[in-house]
Amino acid sequence: MVQTFTAARSRRGPALPQVAAAIGNTLEWYDFAAYGFLAATFGANFFPLGNHFLSLLASYGVFASGFFTRPLGGVLFGHVGDRVSRRMALLTSVLAMAIPSFMIGLLPTYDSIGVLAPVLLILLRMIQGISVGGELTVSISYLSERSSDRNRGASASVSFIGAVVGTLIGSMLISLLDSSLGVEAMRA
Repeated sequence: MVQTFTAARSRRGPALPQVAAAIGNTLEWYDFAAYGFLAATFGANFFPLGNHFLSLLASYGVFASGFFTRPLGGVLFGHVGDRVSRRMALLTSVLAMAIPSFMIGLLPTYDSIGVLAPVLLILLRMIQGISVGGELTVSISYLSERSSDRNRGASASVSFIGAVVGTLIGSMLISLLDSSLGVEAMRA
């Protein structure tokens, strides 16, 4: 039975799952990096408290909420992966990141809808945190299970490579936009 599973696993090849896991983690960590670098902009648009430091602190609090919900994502999506399938858990976690990311891009600011804007931002960032916690942990399990014994460690590390690449892309893109557009255009 073990030989049959291993033979079937090696025939399918790990290339497609590795690429998908790398892309998924890259996009999720890109979003986290971009938010971190845009914290001052989010603070000004969603937490106009009259004090730049307090607005920035509130924005970083929202950033932290995504980190605090990650363990919940690992538990939730780990359970889905164990009970249903790792593939379903990964697909769901990617959607749980993509939809809130899109919605944050469309979110009106505090000036438009008042206190509902920061409440929605917090909720969406928490959903993203749950998603990242699920994506990273489940993708490691998924990739290690689908790889050959000889390549298991390298295959599972693709998830972390995607996380690092996403963080680098997010930081470089926001730095480039900030230096080329200026403060007012970034805030708008």
